[in-house]
Amino acid sequence: MATISASLLRAPAQLHAARRAAAPVARNLTVRAMGKEVVATDKAPAALGPYSQAIKAGNTLYVSGQIGLIPGEGKFAGDTIEEQTEQVMKNMGAILTEAGADFSKVVKTTILLASMDDFKTVNEIYGKRFPENPPARATFAVKTLPINALVEIDCTAYLD
Repeated sequence: MATISASLLRAPAQLHAARRAAAPVARNLTVRAMGKEVVATDKAPAALGPYSQAIKAGNTLYVSGQIGLIPGEGKFAGDTIEEQTEQVMKNMGAILTEAGADFSKVVKTTILLASMDDFKTVNEIYGKRFPENPPARATFAVKTLPINALVEIDCTAYLD
């Protein structure tokens, strides 16, 4: 009886392992079928790690989180939340333009803040880019951001 119980206990674990192993293959096939394309521009900062500025998959554009770095310089636009947020939005706009989109095509954003005290200020600057029908959004305060940025914003947009 103990042998049967042990083999029955192993079976679900083996099945789960097989499902995990198969999952990446299915995702990769889906991405290939949709036509994954890297979007890159020198009008926005280069990625700080192993990720793309943006990816086109079908008629959807996924823009990686942007921080307030000046393209080509590797330094922040300034030390204030206003300066960094303005630069984030410029960087995002440059990537959207490179992909053939603009802020009116953005359907979802995520904002990460080093301090929730900056929420109102970021909203004022962000809102200028989305005067009508703003996208869905989530905003979080986090402990730290890459290279001690004050704000990071990513977005998802649709392409015509």
